[in-house]
Amino acid sequence: MAKKYIDVMDTTFRDGFQSVFGGRVLVDDYLPAVEAAKKAGITHFEFAGGANFQTSFYYLQENAFDTMSKFREVVGKGANLQAVSRGVNTLAFDPNSKEFVELFAKLFAKHGTTTVRNFDALNDINNLAYPAQMIKKHGMDHEITITIMDAPAGCKEAHGVLFYENKIREILDAGIEFDSVCFKDSTGTSNPSKIYQTISMARKLLGDSIHLRFHTHETAGVAVASYIAALEAGANGIDLAVSPVSGGTSQPDILTMLHAIKGTDYNLGDLKFDKVLKYQSVLKECLEEYRIPLESIQVSPLINLSPMPGSALVINTEMMKEEGNYDKFDKVAAEMKNVVSKGGFATSATPVSQIYWQQAYSNVMFGEWEKITPNYGKLVLGYYGKTPVEPDLEIVKLASKELDLEPTTKPAIELASQEEEKSIEYWKTKLEEEGLEVSDENIYIAGICEHGKGIEFLKGNSPLKVRKGKNNNCGEGNMAGNYTVVVDGKTYSVQVAEGSGEVQIVAPVAQENAPQAVQAQPAPASTPAPTGGKGSVEIHSQTPGNVWKILKQPGDSVAEGEVIMILEAMKMEIDIAASQAGKLATIDVAVNDAVADGQLLATME
Repeated sequence: MAKKYIDVMDTTFRDGFQSVFGGRVLVDDYLPAVEAAKKAGITHFEFAGGANFQTSFYYLQENAFDTMSKFREVVGKGANLQAVSRGVNTLAFDPNSKEFVELFAKLFAKHGTTTVRNFDALNDINNLAYPAQMIKKHGMDHEITITIMDAPAGCKEAHGVLFYENKIREILDAGIEFDSVCFKDSTGTSNPSKIYQTISMARKLLGDSIHLRFHTHETAGVAVASYIAALEAGANGIDLAVSPVSGGTSQPDILTMLHAIKGTDYNLGDLKFDKVLKYQSVLKECLEEYRIPLESIQVSPLINLSPMPGSALVINTEMMKEEGNYDKFDKVAAEMKNVVSKGGFATSATPVSQIYWQQAYSNVMFGEWEKITPNYGKLVLGYYGKTPVEPDLEIVKLASKELDLEPTTKPAIELASQEEEKSIEYWKTKLEEEGLEVSDENIYIAGICEHGKGIEFLKGNSPLKVRKGKNNNCGEGNMAGNYTVVVDGKTYSVQVAEGSGEVQIVAPVAQENAPQAVQAQPAPASTPAPTGGKGSVEIHSQTPGNVWKILKQPGDSVAEGEVIMILEAMKMEIDIAASQAGKLATIDVAVNDAVADGQLLATME
């Protein structure tokens, strides 16, 4: 009897790159590996979407649409090229308008996409319905997706088999058209038993004709066992990657899975060890110069209790290293349990995973619930959609007060469609004002890339920031990087270069996305300042970070609580406010300076 054919989607060039490199891999560096994958017999690739889209514009000086077209040219017309999209957010952090959701579908179809994996971290069916219509309208296959994880605090209302069954029933009742169904675990925390029960339930409910897929990460150490459970329960497809961007924070390796199914009745995509080995060899050569963070190739048992996507873990640890507070990583990760539980148990997938992380970071650095980050506040207030369970009432009250926003039950896409800055006409005008070409691609780039970074890319002003270096594949021996050091009681942020490089005081690498504002923080208690033009009141930082903006200058009068400058830390803006009324005497930092915890920022008199 013939073995059951299992479709393999190769995630190497999208989720693999994001999970290991934060997506910072130049297209011309890896296209030879795409050709090698094609020769190995792979016909289904995840090739676009997610954080990789903005990364092209922010750090690679590459147009993501051109990259997609190049990929299609290499693999040919017959390959299934899949993109991942965040429901009504498409590729943005915040919900899109209806205009931008359709523009996403139009452009991704134009640039080679066959299938779109449409997911929502809240599992709010309202966030999936309109994107599904647009995906089908523009001729692509629609893979509707339920996001899953193991709940860190034993929540009974969400993230159980019955919860997922109810979501499938909601999809069917809503009449949403789909071509396949995926259960997506960005954290890798769902245990194999639950996976078996979930896929079995879905197969029984949907029938034998529906293509069922399961996606997970190796981060928590149970991915291969979970994939076996999914196959035994009736899954038709799984997602895998190839070394050196497999395992750890990424998907399990194709070769590992080929080994795991030996002696079973499964045919893993007709793939063969020898051909995959050749493909792997080409990929390793392509990525030889890229630095691989040690944590990206490790299993982290901590993630079982503190769900964090593999694709976000490395981004967060790299930011903490650059800002000099990596020693706080375990505390922030542990705090994820608290913010997930009180935030309504939305799945820890983009953008909610980063929203959780920002609040956990704030709780660790500034005190538990001393501040509500704007995005976490909007989440619990309903501006991203309906969370699986009701958020903690006290947190909702606190968020409403701090953000001066009322809770809402209106669909996120309806709210977004009322915002002028999320309209196509708004971005047409912006492009015209900048003297830039008004095209569908440029409108989408300008509107999706936050804080004007899309416009800066189109003007030719975006940086090239690719992390390359020696000893990249073992995570040892390379001491180059950004550090915080203490000399004679004074704290400095420094960059260490290899070989004959010098040690310099520098600004850290810019962050993955533009930061989100945090409510103004009063300056610490006044202390006598040194003489030499400085005032008697010192204002110090309360977290490592980067100077984002300076709003006041020496000689300016400021009121108590007035914002003097804004720091950037972990994709957030941290407002630095005056602790009392007075006049600024000195500003002791400059824009883009790296600052350490407790560093002097300004003085007043």
